[in-house]
Amino acid sequence: MLPKGNAKKVIIYLNQDTRTQVEPLWSAILGFLRHKHVAGATLIRADAGFGGHRQFHDPGSEYLAAHSPVRIEFVETPQLVDELLPTLYDMVTDGLITVQDVTVIKNSAKDGKPAGKDPEIPKKVGITLGKLVRIYLGESDRYNEEPLYEAIVKKLRMMDFAGATVYRGILGYGAKGHTHKAGRFHLSHDLPIVISVVEKPEKVNELVQVVAAMMQDGIIVTSEAELHHIVHELPASGEQTPK
Repeated sequence: MLPKGNAKKVIIYLNQDTRTQVEPLWSAILGFLRHKHVAGATLIRADAGFGGHRQFHDPGSEYLAAHSPVRIEFVETPQLVDELLPTLYDMVTDGLITVQDVTVIKNSAKDGKPAGKDPEIPKKVGITLGKLVRIYLGESDRYNEEPLYEAIVKKLRMMDFAGATVYRGILGYGAKGHTHKAGRFHLSHDLPIVISVVEKPEKVNELVQVVAAMMQDGIIVTSEAELHHIVHELPASGEQTPK
């Protein structure tokens, strides 16, 4: 929560259609401010206006309306504003940034909750013994006309295993001694693939038997693991969520 006392108000003036490489600039700035845990920021769209280019923008023209002015405002501590300004300066290549000294006289959140913080949901952690299974194969390995790693994941899902994750390597070699490498000028079609599965010990033998029958070349490795199950506890029927 923003403390009472001295603070700074930052206003960033932009055109609505000013973009970064992938998204509107106003959206990128709001994302950056949220990532930096700014207490809050507001985007305001104007009905009409003009800026340094001396071009008047109003809703009367569809083309000019697309260039309509917007501004982003936020209030933060002087220390955080000083930290943010260099990045904002680099991001705003066509616009205006102003900074004003202000005084925060009140900052409260409804029901006494800290601003910007969701109520914490109770959770419990259960610890059990399990096994970690790693399946090593090649990207070009096939099973019934489809990539072997896809077929294995589908099979494990049909068998109700808890989950499986596929990792694609960028460099490696296997039992045949061939080097497999991904690069800008060397596109390998047989990069190393690792499928990682964590399961209860009693299900691992079944997994190994099924997967081994699907593979022509590869390695299956198992190791002991300690499973930490994190479960959010929902309120019982009739109870209210804590506020």
